[in-house]
Amino acid sequence: MAILYFFAALAALILSHEFGHFIVAKKSGIRVDEFGFGFPPRLFSFKKGETVYSFNLFPIGGFVKIHGEEGTEGGDSRSFASKPTVVRAAVLTAGVVFNIIVAWFLISAGFMAGMPTSASSAPAGAKIENVGVMVVQVQKGTPAEKAGLRAGDRLIGFSSIEEVQKFIASNKGKRVEIRYKRGDKFFSAEAVPDIKPEDGNGSLGVAMDEIGEVKLPVHLALWEGAKMTYNLTIIIAVSLFNFVVNAFRGLASFDQVLGPVGIVGATGAAAKIGIGYLLSFVAMLSINLAIINILPFPALDGGRLLFLAIEKAKGSPVNPKLSGIIHAAGMIFLLLLMLAITYKDIMRLF
Repeated sequence: MAILYFFAALAALILSHEFGHFIVAKKSGIRVDEFGFGFPPRLFSFKKGETVYSFNLFPIGGFVKIHGEEGTEGGDSRSFASKPTVVRAAVLTAGVVFNIIVAWFLISAGFMAGMPTSASSAPAGAKIENVGVMVVQVQKGTPAEKAGLRAGDRLIGFSSIEEVQKFIASNKGKRVEIRYKRGDKFFSAEAVPDIKPEDGNGSLGVAMDEIGEVKLPVHLALWEGAKMTYNLTIIIAVSLFNFVVNAFRGLASFDQVLGPVGIVGATGAAAKIGIGYLLSFVAMLSINLAIINILPFPALDGGRLLFLAIEKAKGSPVNPKLSGIIHAAGMIFLLLLMLAITYKDIMRLF
């Protein structure tokens, strides 16, 4: 089931990204030759107006073929290459914008359905229901990890973090039973809380938060969804920037990155916890897709924007053959990087 959720989410996010390019190109008077659902080989297609709409074998996204996108056909008034720089930039950034919009709607829908939210950061005036103690982090080598606890588990029998802390303090060094809920299943495990040498207090080795569900009416859901989308975009952009900087310094690790295999597992885990979690997780994927695509790297939208900026600065188009070679090389590098991350994901399973 997890892989079905993953492919459905991936297809929706890529299609929305490509639809952004498609609709802005159409509205700008640029000819769009094909809008593809899935990736070739083609199963069937139909033509409406000047555009072929194709349905392809691999349903993991889509693509759009824009006339003159590769810098050729500059003399054709309907081609991408013949349009002003500002129009071409709008077409290239439209996919990113649509991914951010999709994230906003997904998060807003999550607030309407019931968004898992920390009790300490619930929107002002919002009613929070089903509040419980959730594990948000498990430290390595601790009693919690040995007991099998994971981030996302809800502790049963406690209504506040203070109750958990008192329970651990009164049972330090003793074997205790911990009951918890993971997704829609209930579990129990035994653990012996450590005694911290610095103060003699008990420790299970977890970070916790009081999590409940917030349901909002449409107008408030859209407003809170917009704020959350903005904050997530900033957080994800800063995290990605720091990762790239550390990569150049030789300090980054693939352990910090999830590939397709890892995302499948994370998508399934989010779906088990609830619809709100699933919607917010897919929204984060959409924001990640937007930010990665805007990076000034060959083959990405940001790389094509960089070439537009170079063209504007030098006053003449970049040689189409040269730009084609550079973008192709960028695509090969990205594919190899994805293979390496996927390999790392698979190795984690063992």
